[in-house]
Order: sequence, then structure tokens, then C-alpha cells
Amino acid sequence: MNIPFNSKLPNVKTTIFTVIGKLATEYSAINLSQGFPNFNTSKELIDLVTISMLNGNNQYAPMPGIYSLREAISQKIENLYSVTYNPETEITITAGATQAIFTAIAACIKKDDEVIIFKPAYDCYEPAIELFGGKTVPIQLDPEGFKIDWQKVKGLISAKTKMIIINTPHNPSGRVLSYNDMKQLEALLENSNILLLSDEVYEHIIFDGEKHQTAALFPGLAERALITFSFGKTFHNTGWKLGYCIAPAELTKEFRKVHQYNVFSVNHPMQVALTHYIKTPQNYLELSSFYQEKRDLFLSLVKDSRFEFTPSKGTYFQLLNFATITDEYDHDFAVRLIKEKKIASIPVSEFNINNYDSKVLRFCFAKTDDTIKRAAEILCAI
Repeated sequence: MNIPFNSKLPNVKTTIFTVIGKLATEYSAINLSQGFPNFNTSKELIDLVTISMLNGNNQYAPMPGIYSLREAISQKIENLYSVTYNPETEITITAGATQAIFTAIAACIKKDDEVIIFKPAYDCYEPAIELFGGKTVPIQLDPEGFKIDWQKVKGLISAKTKMIIINTPHNPSGRVLSYNDMKQLEALLENSNILLLSDEVYEHIIFDGEKHQTAALFPGLAERALITFSFGKTFHNTGWKLGYCIAPAELTKEFRKVHQYNVFSVNHPMQVALTHYIKTPQNYLELSSFYQEKRDLFLSLVKDSRFEFTPSKGTYFQLLNFATITDEYDHDFAVRLIKEKKIASIPVSEFNINNYDSKVLRFCFAKTDDTIKRAAEILCAI
């Protein structure tokens, strides 16, 4: 166009998920890139949505979400973690976790505020921070273990630090923050006004006996935390775009100021269905064993390949290191695998500082066993 226009996000390009997804379709590749299951969600849950629609729940839901769902979430949190969130003032239903994250940043970050994030980081954090005039302060995690050096974090906190964003279980590494990690973070933030945004969308997908250390369990974190969750990740229906955010009443009040003018409310019949569905705990408590079987299957099939790995501790992603295979840039190798081998993955450099290349690709194992086996056969032939 001929109208002069200064972009608010001049450095933002099309996401790697879109780029790789398009290539995977174009080359008919097995798609282990974007994080979505290729199997169906529960028929019971689908039937509950249908019944909800037939019962007339097809108009706007209340702005913060229907009360019965917020009440069911409150009970779920209390059952899991023995902490209480008020369904009226501390729980908001959102159009997926990404909207919850965006809304939390929009509500809290002003011009020149600094936000500490850990790289590799999910790619929605930084653009939202930039959009509202904030400055991202990134910390690159060591690809050997993706452990957080809390002393380094302490050294980067300044008078301008407004928020720290954590993600556990961590996408893309699969690392899970420990009790000790959370206690160190709690001590670090004591007597400060720094907020915490805790991205916990994979809370129910944790392996090898690990336990999810939600920020809600730690009083010094909970008092300052906006915590986001995803129904889509939990119930194999990412396309439904439903999630929620829990936070103390004062923070929820500010969150809802943005939420009401962003999406106002979210899918009504699905909220009614989920109210019933989450009242049966096995619908989410069995997820860890379900996905651990898929992780173990995938790793057992690629263990004799030329790729190297450390087993993922959570999420439905597994990193594979290809340093002994090629010295190609990970993006180039990922593209070549799509074109020549018909298998799609995500190059992790896309989420690192200055696109640092640690020679790892991210593979999603939230797939049918047949898909996992066909993918592993390709990987073992490389």
C-alpha cells in the first residue's frame, strides 16, 4: 500500500510452526512438528458438547466463563494441590492458553518494563512483550540439561524488572522445574514487586514419577502469579482453543479488564461440556501414563539411530540431537528432512537467543502408535 505505516512488530515473521506445517503438507511428510495429537478427542466429551448445543447453550457465555466450570476448576485445583482459588474472583476461562498469556502480558506490562524469559522459549512471549512497549531480558539455557542458573537470574533483575515468565513442563526441552527450583525462585522474588507468569499447559503430562510443581503450591509465588492452563493440550483437542488463567483477585481484576475487550467470552457449549468432564479425575490423571507409553515407544524405536537424546520428563515433545549426523544448521536440516525423508520436526534454534544452533530438533510424539513407528523407521534410516 502507499500509506506510510510503521509496524509495531517490525521483526516478527511468520511462525516456524506455520512454515514447517506448510512444507510438511506440500511434501506429504509425517508431521511430528507442531504440538497437536493426530488421534481423536474423547467421544464422551464430544457428545457432551453436542448435548450442550442441543440444550441451547449457544449464546454468549459470561465474560469470565460460566460459573459452574470455574467452580469445577477450583475443586480440581484443591483436590490436586490442596490450595484454594475463588471461582468468582480468581479464575477466568480463556480462548486457549496463548490468549491467556497475551492477556496477562497486556494487563501487566507497560513501556520500558523488563520481562525475564528463559530460552528456548515458546514464541508467543516476546512479541506480546514488545507490543506493549516492554523489553525482553532473555536467559539462554544450557542445552545439556536446560537447567536454570538462579544466581544468573538474580544478577539480571533490575529496578525495571516487572515480570518473570516460566514454563513447566518446558516446551521444547521437556524439562520439569523441581521443588528446589521453585523454592529458589520464591526466595529470589521475596520482598519484590515482580510478577510471575507461569505457563503450565502440560501440567498433566509428566513422566518417570516426577510431580508437577505448580506456582500455586508456593505462597510467595502464588501471591504474585498469573498461571495459565490449556484444556486443548489436556484433552487432545487443541483446535477448540480453550484454557484458563488463575491468579489472586487483584491480578484477576486487571486480567479481566483486558480479557473483556479482547475476546469478551469464549465457547459456551464447550464450557458446559468441560464442566461435566473434568469432574471425573481419571480423564486427566491418566494422561501421564498414556503419554509416557508413547514417549517410551518412540525412544525405544530410535535408540539405535544416529540421533542422541535425553528422555523428556514432560510435555509430548522429545528433542533429538543430530550433531553426529551433520553439521548443517538445524533449520536447513529440518527442511531437508521434510523434502528428502518426508518427516517434519521443529528446529529449536528458532526459540534461542540469536537463533543459537545446538543441533537439536523437536519431535512431537502425541501421535498414533502407527505414526510413531513409521516416523522412527525413517529416523533410523538416516
